[in-house]
Amino acid sequence: MTTLFKQSIQAAKTAALTAMLFVLAGSAMANNEVVRMSSRVQPAGTAEEFVNLKRSAMAPVVATMVELGAWTAPKAAAASDRDDLIKIGATRTSQGSASVQAVNTLLNWKPSPRGGLIAAMNFVSNDAFGLRAGLQIDALPGNALVRVYEPELRDEAFEIAGQRIQQLLQNNAAAGAPSAAARTWWTPAVDGDQLVIEIELPAGFAPSQVQVAVPSVLHIYQDIFNMVDDGTAVSTKINNAGTCTLDSTCFDEYARQRDAVARMHYVTADGGYLCTGTLLNDRTGSGTPYFLTANHCIASQTEASTLQTFWFYRTPSCNSRLLSSASKTLKNGAKLLYTSSMPDATLLVLNDTPPAGAVFAGWDTSALNNGAGIVGIHHPGGDMQKISFGNVVGTSACTPGKGYYNCVGTSAMTESFYRVQWTRGMTEGGSSGSGLFVNGVLTGVLSNGTASCTATGGVNNYARFDKIFPAIQQWLYPEVSGAQTGGARTAVYRFYNTQTGAHFYTNNVAERDLVINNYHAYQYENVVFHAYAQAGEGLVAVHRFYNRKTDSHVYTINDSERVAMQADAATFGYDGIAWYAKAEATGDTVQIFRFRNTQSGRYFYSASVGERDFVIATYADLKYEGVSYNVWQGQ
Repeated sequence: MTTLFKQSIQAAKTAALTAMLFVLAGSAMANNEVVRMSSRVQPAGTAEEFVNLKRSAMAPVVATMVELGAWTAPKAAAASDRDDLIKIGATRTSQGSASVQAVNTLLNWKPSPRGGLIAAMNFVSNDAFGLRAGLQIDALPGNALVRVYEPELRDEAFEIAGQRIQQLLQNNAAAGAPSAAARTWWTPAVDGDQLVIEIELPAGFAPSQVQVAVPSVLHIYQDIFNMVDDGTAVSTKINNAGTCTLDSTCFDEYARQRDAVARMHYVTADGGYLCTGTLLNDRTGSGTPYFLTANHCIASQTEASTLQTFWFYRTPSCNSRLLSSASKTLKNGAKLLYTSSMPDATLLVLNDTPPAGAVFAGWDTSALNNGAGIVGIHHPGGDMQKISFGNVVGTSACTPGKGYYNCVGTSAMTESFYRVQWTRGMTEGGSSGSGLFVNGVLTGVLSNGTASCTATGGVNNYARFDKIFPAIQQWLYPEVSGAQTGGARTAVYRFYNTQTGAHFYTNNVAERDLVINNYHAYQYENVVFHAYAQAGEGLVAVHRFYNRKTDSHVYTINDSERVAMQADAATFGYDGIAWYAKAEATGDTVQIFRFRNTQSGRYFYSASVGERDFVIATYADLKYEGVSYNVWQGQ
């Protein structure tokens, strides 16, 4: 295995160089300077974090049933108390799993094929079209694997490591979320009225180290998963949009814009909702997945952490009534960067890498003229993607209320919201947060309106991008000085050797997949942090060594340590520079914590405060050595 790791280090450098794509947008922005940013396409072959790991050969797991009882609320979508939103589900209390003690009695731990322990719970909410569960975590080992699936589809389970869940919860805590909400991880949605949560522990881990509860389950009562048959094939089609809406697939001249737009599903304190958002490019074309939507859709970090985005969620051919096989779902939430009700906008950065072919939309900070022709691309009712055409008919002064906006229109172009009327197509609830496009670039975000298929004379109000931009410029158009700092950040993936207890880290996707496919003792544990693949101003090299005596790797920025290991060639093999990081903390970095196992001599690294504290409290043999260097939690 060591030889293959060494051979792949050069491949990592080559891949990093070829993957860099920059779209420079000119010199530093002067006051009131208009900026127009072009779009960028996610390259073919872009790696996804969550690999489809086949589990057909794994022994079956008998899940303990958790019956929530009959669903007595309305079986159709209730009217939302949040303006222009589509509510698709309500949270149900799960008394049988509401405490750590209750869950401990439900988890019937059995030996796993890999020498550890495994247990599962099956939540049942009658008549649900889909379910999500809120997993409240007091303690969870970073090496635990959590799987979520429908009872008959275990081979298609969503699998995530405990360390990755801890990263997401760290975002909630850093944002000051209340204690219970900060510790709650919402599973991805599954179809139907049953959802299985399965937990696997490697050898040496005790069930007592799993301290979780599931106090709430989201019961999805709107049929966003129903099936239709066109006579030749059966496929997903929700068909909730009005009959006057237009299939975006029929308008290929807007292909780049539609590939930037995603359907959103997320959970709030009172239920599940649908909205629309748009992926945005930044000044350097870094590939950072900035995602723009409305404040009245998502306004807190805990809501952002529940986000699922649906990409290429449209028909494969004009008016075909089928869902494209290219559709992709990202299930790992987002980090909240900015949100404000005035104007109505939220900027997120997705925790997942957008799929190949997704477009980072261009945008324009210039003001539109009255009468300008505009295009809206969105998901009305959460349906497959639609497109609308119309004109700007002035601006609106809007005041946010509780769950709604009061807007007064004017023909003057002085207010913070564009006033739009449609000539073809329409927007509806679920379209909220979608982008307004002029000449191919985004210029607004849908906030509210009165237009519908039965009220074609109504208007929509879009928060103006030129009014939003000053608050989000620091991310989309940061000041650039001197040399480019490292290009784009790269994900660093973590593995756990279930036989030796060693951890392995790599930012090389080819090496990651080599380990997944050929070294089955190594348990894949997702992205552990992000770093830079290239040298840059303010960055330090992280050197990788293989310790032949402990059969493990060491990662260091310390020159004295590096020189000492290079001098001891009998013990250490030098693999080269693994990635680049920061020696000192900055406002956007997180710390890498280093431990040394006093028994085996192996090192362990984590970017999670929660995992650090868990290890310190649990493992006396792992000596905490402090902060090693600083990296980034996201792209």
